Amino acid sequence: MMPAGEAVPVGLLRGIGILFLCPHLLLIPVCIRCAFLLILWASEAAALELDSQMEDGQSVVRRHGAAAEEDPARYSAPSPVHEKAADVDDGDDEKAPRRSKRVASLDVFRGLTVALMILVDGAGGEWPVIGHAPWNGCNLADFVMPSFLFIVGMAIPLSLKRIPDRGRAVRRVVIRTLKLLFWGILLQGGYAHAPDELTYGVDMKHIRWCGILQRIALAYLVVAVIEIATKDARVQDQSSSGFSIFRLYLSQWVVACCILLIYLSLVYGIYVPDWEFRVRNVDSPDFGKVLTVTCGTRGNLSPPCNAVGYIDRKILGINHMYQKPAWRRHRACTDVSPYEGPFKKDAPAWCASPFEPEGILSSFSAVLSTIIGVHYGHVLVHMKSHMERLKQWATMGIGLLVLGIILHFSHAIPLNKQLYTFSYICVTAGAAGIVFSMLYFLVDVLNLGRLFAPLRWIGMNAMLVYVMAAVGIFEGFLNGWYYDGTNNTLVYWVRKHVFIGVWHSTRVGILLYVIAAQILLWALVAGVFHRAGIYWKL
Repeated sequence: MMPAGEAVPVGLLRGIGILFLCPHLLLIPVCIRCAFLLILWASEAAALELDSQMEDGQSVVRRHGAAAEEDPARYSAPSPVHEKAADVDDGDDEKAPRRSKRVASLDVFRGLTVALMILVDGAGGEWPVIGHAPWNGCNLADFVMPSFLFIVGMAIPLSLKRIPDRGRAVRRVVIRTLKLLFWGILLQGGYAHAPDELTYGVDMKHIRWCGILQRIALAYLVVAVIEIATKDARVQDQSSSGFSIFRLYLSQWVVACCILLIYLSLVYGIYVPDWEFRVRNVDSPDFGKVLTVTCGTRGNLSPPCNAVGYIDRKILGINHMYQKPAWRRHRACTDVSPYEGPFKKDAPAWCASPFEPEGILSSFSAVLSTIIGVHYGHVLVHMKSHMERLKQWATMGIGLLVLGIILHFSHAIPLNKQLYTFSYICVTAGAAGIVFSMLYFLVDVLNLGRLFAPLRWIGMNAMLVYVMAAVGIFEGFLNGWYYDGTNNTLVYWVRKHVFIGVWHSTRVGILLYVIAAQILLWALVAGVFHRAGIYWKL
């Protein structure tokens, strides 16, 4: 950590903060307007476009023939590996251009990421090793959000390559951003109480403005607009090799460096004063009390005194932040850390305070994860050889992973998902690049896609599985049908008697329930929808 000091003029910091914060705030009233947008149903495959993870999708559409996430190299005569898996329209017109195959490994990676989200959300409480790290560190759950953003970025060049008109591309990006903001606020703003409570509605004084889909929307908007503004139509079909791709898109990396510099200057330069909050947890002995947190520092990355939380408290308001942050499981707060449990008698006041893990400044740095994903998409667009692609991807992935580990263990910049630090960006983006490279080799090169079919089905209907399983809307629906008490539901009975009771272990039973009754079940449902050609998109 940097010592406190007058490292950056306050006036400059305020100016930089205003330049960044104002656009984010303008999205708030806009997202309210998108509540009046109707969900469109389409059935023509000719109108089908990129389904980039969850940022692409809402309308349910039917697909016939080619899909949206296409490998440009497959427009040419297919190799034996590709020919067998080609997804083309078979017709009698020999002059019709051959449609390219969907990048199956990207669907598989998206499906794997959604499945991991369901796993860590459902079983992370019983298995802290896969849940979010209380503060510094990186557990399995901490790889989920960066992987989503990486996939979003990788899909952007594949989508926008087919839309030469910049005005049309911008309209499409803006509309999808508004839809993502709407669904994010609806599902994570406090309106939906599923699956545990059979009520709905939110007090607007305590609505949560930020969340997973909102962060994806911001990253998608920023990076897609950068891609539209900086891409040169003359180089879209040029083959590249080595580091020439970096030169082709040098302006995008300049923007990425500017984002990083602004983030670091704010994190290490903003002075964080003492602050206070009112305890809202009705189970807390301090319920209703106003507690004070002592800071008065600069460049501090500790839970209570970092600039990320300070900006969110000032801009969003402390009542609109996440009320149960992962730091409640911090060793300074509870004796049973990393499990969640009663606070220590001498626990610091900040243990009971809210914190926004998808806040403003951390979402700003999260854009870098998407920019790295865009580079992987550029490699896919420009390079035609499998080995050239894999070499580029693996080299960058390993380099980022090593850099992030060095920054963390040298105590220069700790791995921290809540702050979305630079070391965290490097480690998670590097890991995402390596995992995708492996999947690409197995699925698109060796043609072993059938082994990953359940994950691909989830990935092609990511929004459906996310809403029904990860958010818990389907379980909430089932819990609405109870017998003699709201705790006596089908979900409760199956979990208790079929899984926990059989294995005589709550930890093992919950883990198997999440795998079988949530991940595998919705993989099969997504498979049925895939066979019917039905996809839920935005």
